Amino acid sequence: MRLTLLLVCALPLLLAACGSSSRQDGPASLAGYAKPASGSTQIRGDYASYPAAQAFVDRMAAEGFDPAEVADWLSRAQRQQWIIDFVHQPQAKPSTAPTGAWTRYRAKFLTEANITKGANFWGRYERELRRAQDKYGVPPEYVVAIIGVETNWGGYMGKHRVMDALVTLAFDFPRRSDYFTDELAAYLRMARGEGMDPFQPKGSYAGAMGYGQFMPSSYLKWAVEFDGDGRRDLWNPVDAIGSVANYFAEHGWRAGEPVAVLTEASGNTDLKTGFDTRYDLGTLARAGFRPEGRVPAGEQVSLIRLDATGGYQYWLGLNNFYVITRYNHSSYYAMAVHQLAQAIRARRGSGPDTRLSGLEAGLAPPL
Repeated sequence: MRLTLLLVCALPLLLAACGSSSRQDGPASLAGYAKPASGSTQIRGDYASYPAAQAFVDRMAAEGFDPAEVADWLSRAQRQQWIIDFVHQPQAKPSTAPTGAWTRYRAKFLTEANITKGANFWGRYERELRRAQDKYGVPPEYVVAIIGVETNWGGYMGKHRVMDALVTLAFDFPRRSDYFTDELAAYLRMARGEGMDPFQPKGSYAGAMGYGQFMPSSYLKWAVEFDGDGRRDLWNPVDAIGSVANYFAEHGWRAGEPVAVLTEASGNTDLKTGFDTRYDLGTLARAGFRPEGRVPAGEQVSLIRLDATGGYQYWLGLNNFYVITRYNHSSYYAMAVHQLAQAIRARRGSGPDTRLSGLEAGLAPPL
């Protein structure tokens, strides 16, 4: 969903603390909503003295919005100081030696309880997941794993008003003001298009929404109506299933191809690593990397290094691994999704991919 900044990449780790403890109904409609009677385009409240907020009213008026209504919305938005404090926290410096960070990260998602929940979610929505695979080419386990990592299958989708979060980040986080101002504009377009009261939807501290935690711009581009009711409702698990599958398909998912391959490493391990690296197999072989599984002929791969307990481990990330990182720009996130997907598939005994890819190599204790 193009969550391009580091703070949003941390979202899965924060949802448990910031999210709701129960599932939410979809956002309320605008039925009965009364437009401001004054007709004033002046902003009141927390953002009365913000020139950027007043300029935003003009921007949305140029798109056909009622400027008095936009000013009223911004007047009712509440500045969230805790969000401002959080995004200004100093980032930890990367370690130059193994610390086991990947093992700890993985342990948050690859649990017995999560594998069971994921298998149960698959069973509950098997028909919809199969329909999504037929239409978009994305296997059920990856759609299920994304929804699990993002919101624990709807268990916590965020408890913060999306309007407050986006307004706060748009006008009180200068480093990413342009990004969040665009997301705020997309959110108002979304609310208008779906007939939502913009103060009803709740989501993450960064404005991500629903089972799949789409940002508003991602909603406009890739959310789909999948349950036949005519609305794109990401708080509806069926629409979320279709939307996640569509997101992957639109970002280049290749049906039937592998995602990542564990590799032996010897010799030169100083090559640049990360989901955005690109190597041919010959270059990696000369540097001492030997894949332990199938890699499509001619495939350019990324070299992924995981800081696991006991030392670094190396994987080759294929095209579909890169597609997962379009959802969240993090190698650890993508690998957690991949391994959780494989574990859930194995639990269900579905098809040939029943082996927990890489787990038998000692990445973690047996589940």
